[in-house]
Amino acid sequence: MHPRILAPGALAAASLLLAIPASAASFSPGAPGIGDPYYPAYGNGGYDVSHYDLRLKYQPATDELEGTATILARTTQDLSSFDLDFLLDVSEVRVNGATASFTTSGQHELVITPKTPLAKGTSVTVVVRYSGVPSTKSAYGFSTWHRTPDGAVAADEPEAAWWWYPSNDHPLDKATYDVSVAVPDGTQAISNGTLQSTSSKLGWTRYNWRENKPQATYLTTLAVGRFDITTGTSEGGVPVVNAYSKDLGDNDGAARASVERTGELVDWLSGYFGPYPFASAGGYVPNTTTGYALETQTRVYYSPKQFANGSNTSVVVHELAHQWYGDSVSLKGWKDIWINEGFARYAQWLWSEHEGEGTTQELADYVYASHPADDAFWTVKPGDPGPDDQFDIAVYDRGALAIQALRNEVGDDAFFAILKGWPQEHAYGNASVADFRAYAERISGKSLSALFDTWLFQPVKPAAPAARTAAIAGKAGAVTQPRSWKRIAATNDVH
Repeated sequence: MHPRILAPGALAAASLLLAIPASAASFSPGAPGIGDPYYPAYGNGGYDVSHYDLRLKYQPATDELEGTATILARTTQDLSSFDLDFLLDVSEVRVNGATASFTTSGQHELVITPKTPLAKGTSVTVVVRYSGVPSTKSAYGFSTWHRTPDGAVAADEPEAAWWWYPSNDHPLDKATYDVSVAVPDGTQAISNGTLQSTSSKLGWTRYNWRENKPQATYLTTLAVGRFDITTGTSEGGVPVVNAYSKDLGDNDGAARASVERTGELVDWLSGYFGPYPFASAGGYVPNTTTGYALETQTRVYYSPKQFANGSNTSVVVHELAHQWYGDSVSLKGWKDIWINEGFARYAQWLWSEHEGEGTTQELADYVYASHPADDAFWTVKPGDPGPDDQFDIAVYDRGALAIQALRNEVGDDAFFAILKGWPQEHAYGNASVADFRAYAERISGKSLSALFDTWLFQPVKPAAPAARTAAIAGKAGAVTQPRSWKRIAATNDVH
């Protein structure tokens, strides 16, 4: 509250105001959304989280989850109340040690009113005690909690946290994590980062996982079940932890033949993208009926269906590429999804070239020729596709076309400098498509506004002259399908 000089006649009124906490008039509720136009109710305003400590107990037989979440944050405004995104049943909330009142609002909002308003710039510790059966909860008509025969999995995009921990659920608010999970003996709990310790007591085993680099909420995963866990270290020194459900059936061999190459592929991708940004790598394949994979940070989620037709290193390359493009460097808003998916797809094209199964240019030619001008494929704008088309195939394939066009425009030296420099420029932060264009222009020394507009923002197929400029001209039927195409296309439903 700014000091002010009061006239004598105002002293009586001022004496009444003294009974009100300083600056009370400036305190207001934090926004129930972080401001993303694609998902207006996702995330929250008024604070920034630095760390989540999740202490959980899960019973696979009944899908009962008990938890205590301790959230460390700092306020970004004078707060009278604030929201967390959450669905389970809350029994107690404390803010800076004091009991806070709480209620629910909308489809997934937990509204917390601290006993004392919180001034801007204040460090805040929020403790939420909760319980529930996640599989019984839904919001907006869906659930992202996946039951398995021996447990459950939390892995989905753009939301997954609501079903198992309260959060500020938007990539713009990244944080570090400690995830501690007690499960019945004989069952394992898998999460992100490194396994710090395990302990057993009275029939329960507790697994303590830590992710010490900033992580978006949707990239946080939990898998409980009976797994075969393999560990190792890549030739480049990256620890690798992989896990496979013990009941994968006929998909087991192909899954292992793919995911066990994680260390090799992390090292290979490091040659293009720079040093691996995290303390561990790996993936897990639970026995789910889902059809997608997801780049959950350090511990990629793979559906068994990804390996129904045999091994597929291409999907592993895609998800590992996200560790740089999407995980370390996360999008500012969901409209920036091209930075995630376009580059992960392009990594598959680079792998195809490495394997001698089609160059990046041959793949670009094939994609361009495969979609006539009246194909709806060209109406999707990868640079801002809209929430309904956020994961449309055009974001992947047309998005990769844009990257090949960039490569042809700036030349290989500048292109590969951009590819490797970008994840280091914005490591552990957030960035937008506009940020990437500015970076590419700075490194290449070229104006790229027309190229980005043509390939990312125009809802039409680039005309032949523009396509020739990008060396991607072709006529339908005149381009041979690269040998890698079927394996790449098999990952079209990765999300």
